[in-house]
Amino acid sequence: MNTEWIKARQTKYAAYATTYILVIVAVLVVANFLANRYNKSLDATSNKRFTLSDQTKKIVGELKQDLTIQYFDKPSGMQPGKDLLDRYANLSSKVHVQYVDYLKQPQLARAANITHEGTAVIQIGAKKEEAKTFDEEGVTGAMVRALKGGQRTVCVVGGSGEHRVEDTTADGLSEFQASVQKDNYKSKSINLLEKAEVPSDCTVLVVAGPTGDYIQSEVDAIKKYVENGGRALFMLDPPLKLGRKEISDNKPLVDLLASWGVTADKDLLLDENPVSQLVGLDATVPLVTTYESHPIVNELSGTATGFPISRSLDTKNGDKTSVTKLFSTSANSFATTNLNSPEIRIDPNKDKKGPFTLAAAVTYNTGKPNNQGRFIVVGSSRWAANAFLRFNGNRNLMLNMMNWLSSDEDLISIRPKEQEDRRINLTRAQFFTLRSVSQFLLPLIVVVSGVMVWWRRR
Repeated sequence: MNTEWIKARQTKYAAYATTYILVIVAVLVVANFLANRYNKSLDATSNKRFTLSDQTKKIVGELKQDLTIQYFDKPSGMQPGKDLLDRYANLSSKVHVQYVDYLKQPQLARAANITHEGTAVIQIGAKKEEAKTFDEEGVTGAMVRALKGGQRTVCVVGGSGEHRVEDTTADGLSEFQASVQKDNYKSKSINLLEKAEVPSDCTVLVVAGPTGDYIQSEVDAIKKYVENGGRALFMLDPPLKLGRKEISDNKPLVDLLASWGVTADKDLLLDENPVSQLVGLDATVPLVTTYESHPIVNELSGTATGFPISRSLDTKNGDKTSVTKLFSTSANSFATTNLNSPEIRIDPNKDKKGPFTLAAAVTYNTGKPNNQGRFIVVGSSRWAANAFLRFNGNRNLMLNMMNWLSSDEDLISIRPKEQEDRRINLTRAQFFTLRSVSQFLLPLIVVVSGVMVWWRRR
């Protein structure tokens, strides 16, 4: 028997090649099997654009029943939909995603009242909610509405110079209104001067920086509301006596809060935190980077919040109230009582040195089971206005406060991130240069190098 061919060099090379090919094929088969079974991805973007937020993970992770997401679009739009919704499906086996061709199955779109492509509908049991926008914020917001059922109402007090929800200027609360609506709240303005009674449908009462005094009947209505188990957010600015828009002392309201254990001091906080200077803030905007232990702020660790034109708070527990500090200014802060001078100047010899409490959360014991009153006091109101609400963690803090006040602690987390616009703007000359280098020069260099190597070997 001739065995010389087994020893031949060509046979050895063929065997080596066959072995390598089989190994590579085996690796590819195993890799594809694992990829299909365990769908994992790596998000290398700077702001984790393709990673779902903590809030979304928290909501999906706590699902008690199956949730179905129907996505309606044309075939050309399905891939962007899958890029987002597959991330939801990977979080839990209880999430099921259905991709519906808007053109081939118009009857399903009609049954779901879909009027345009690129729409997601979330269903939990018999409850259905349409995502207002097709992004993480819109889809997660629809989940919240489907899980929580009935809509909750935020009542914003007006009539005494407060920030207004319909105001779209820098000092308005239109951004506040839009944010709470995405979290399944509706908002409306109320006037306690017209009727000294908080409406029964108010889930949370908001007092946003009044510049005028509340009369006693308004304060009595607020007192009755909270002490009967109501929920309220009080944002009080320092009583500055500058220009035409002086801020009154609002003694009746301040006295009510003091009787509950939170005293709003007559001062202006000035913070020389070096971190504030790095982000372009002056001394009148205390920057908070550390927080106490409380459901409202536990998820904000490592996130900065800013509070322009603030006053300090003194806190103590009362007979029926339990007071918890939420956050304070830095040790570099001072409190000045000079509230009628346009010149901001720190005097270490006269001004009290910090840190100072900026916000506190309070529970009120009504004496009735499952009917606890809750309220929050913040020594600033401009932090929630349009000009500052989008600053770093301010929006998350505000929504966390709303969730705690309405007893929706399970929704407290960091909200979906807004996408960064990282496009590069090029002039015509820069675009021409970039195109020439990438399409012509670099390929030409590779070709010339290859020819030179081939010529040298030849």
